Amino acid sequence: MDRVEERRLIQQAQQGDTDAFAQIYRANVQAVFRYVSYRTSNVQLAEDLTSEIFTRALEGLPKYQDRGKPFVAWLYTIAHARIADHYRKTNRRPDESDVEKHQIAVTPDMDENLVRRHAARTLREAIGLLTEDQQQVIILRFIEGERIETVATIMGKKPNAIKALQHRALRSLAKHLSRSGVDIDSIMAGLS
Repeated sequence: MDRVEERRLIQQAQQGDTDAFAQIYRANVQAVFRYVSYRTSNVQLAEDLTSEIFTRALEGLPKYQDRGKPFVAWLYTIAHARIADHYRKTNRRPDESDVEKHQIAVTPDMDENLVRRHAARTLREAIGLLTEDQQQVIILRFIEGERIETVATIMGKKPNAIKALQHRALRSLAKHLSRSGVDIDSIMAGLS
């Protein structure tokens, strides 16, 4: 959705148009869910928090002001706060064992599926070892595919600070992954 269409829908939603908010929801729900999912490593929790994020967005929409940022930036801000609140309340970090609870279907290419799942799990674990800011940069840049400028806007930092943070995060991520003995190519295959 382009920014002009987004602004039009936001204005309509602010005036009580539920169809406009539904369109905004459909345009952003997958990105928000992926972001939360990578931060929590728990599908059920990610679904619950995503629902809560959009509820908060709907409640806060009358006061929302477009400051030149994409609407999803505001949603990421709400998501970041909700994730922090969740871990503050539960006094814990993500449970990596939640990833292991998924059923694995028996198929002819089972080895390939197992390798992909292991690579994805290893990547999630390695991302979980990064600082909060590093996690956010990695998820927004490489999982969500956001540009440096957009990430800078979302995080309230300058683009050069995001580049430096990204560089440190990637270096740290590579170090964690090399310790686990996982080849970067298998990690990339696990993401596709």
